Amino acid sequence: MFVVVLSAVLALMHLYVWKRLVKDTTGPGRTRRVLTAILGALTALLIVTLMGPRLLGLREAGWYVWPGYLWFGLVAYLFLTLLALEPVRLALRGWVRRRPAADPPDDGMNRRLFLARASAVAAGAASVGLVGVGTATAVGPPDLLRVPVRLRRLDPAFNGFRIAVVSDIHLGPLAGRAHTERIVTMINESTPDLVAIVGDLVDGTVEELGPAAEPLRDLVSREGSFFVTGNHEYFVEDPPSWLRELERLGVQPLRNENTAIRRGAAAFTLAGVNDVAGEERSDPPDFGRALAGADPARPTILLAHQPVQVHEAAVRGVDLQLSGHTHGGQMWPFHYIVRAVQPSLAGLSTFDKTQLYVTRGAGFWGPPVRIGAPPDITVLSLHSDVS
Repeated sequence: MFVVVLSAVLALMHLYVWKRLVKDTTGPGRTRRVLTAILGALTALLIVTLMGPRLLGLREAGWYVWPGYLWFGLVAYLFLTLLALEPVRLALRGWVRRRPAADPPDDGMNRRLFLARASAVAAGAASVGLVGVGTATAVGPPDLLRVPVRLRRLDPAFNGFRIAVVSDIHLGPLAGRAHTERIVTMINESTPDLVAIVGDLVDGTVEELGPAAEPLRDLVSREGSFFVTGNHEYFVEDPPSWLRELERLGVQPLRNENTAIRRGAAAFTLAGVNDVAGEERSDPPDFGRALAGADPARPTILLAHQPVQVHEAAVRGVDLQLSGHTHGGQMWPFHYIVRAVQPSLAGLSTFDKTQLYVTRGAGFWGPPVRIGAPPDITVLSLHSDVS
């Protein structure tokens, strides 16, 4: 269903862009045919980009997915910019129709053609500028955010305890080993006590992306590194293979389970639940198992990929949930769509007595473009709530 809906949306977007950039700006003839052929080729490239890596593998995908996904971002903003210019275009078209009777017969046609070309140039310039800035943001280093969090029942022995939260690294045809190395370096330089990787690490198999994930073995923290699955971990044929690989790299998966993090006699519970996408692979989230045996006198911190899981976490008395998945919306104005299905886009919020922190993620999915949602790695510092 997702593929059908996405295909229909992309087809309508390309048809609209062709109408405004090609048909309205040219007359019948060679120029229109050439521009139509170019747009058709770009449409085909996008289809290959979306389907090729899964059908043909990732190793040879780099040469076509970069231009394909950049076109994805560009056509999306061409569509939105041209749509935003519609009221202006329609108003000016009405003015052209009301031209003085003394004007030459073809003057109205010349004005309409001028308006069509002017709006096409404006939309093209704006879209290229947006995608250029967004690409630089997406492939640049993530922001390092430092966020204090107060937790009820947290023993003062944990005051200042630092958790590095990273999500949505999305290793794949556009992001490889260098991407992981930069993230690992930034995390280690923040000297965390614990590292939480909250899903969507990879977009491919261990055989394809194992070398890209290898630098995770260099993560350094006092209490270790932990991982929960995201929806993309279930897009591969053998999701458990990645859990085994991460264990080999020294990253401990929390698969509907918990562990105690201790400082002397003090402790808190660190739990993790599978992503909701696991339901389709007979590996669903199980809050009962994840929180089994947790001491109610101690605070519980839950790793859960999707913010929407906070509703169940709140019912079960979780103190803090750490999530990703949203990318902060990644490309404005698509933020509004994400916000309609998730309780939070990014940052710290509260649901009943459960706090939710959502990172915008350190990578990207689809177009290598981030507008209004820069990537981040967050270091949470815990503090006891003495009130």
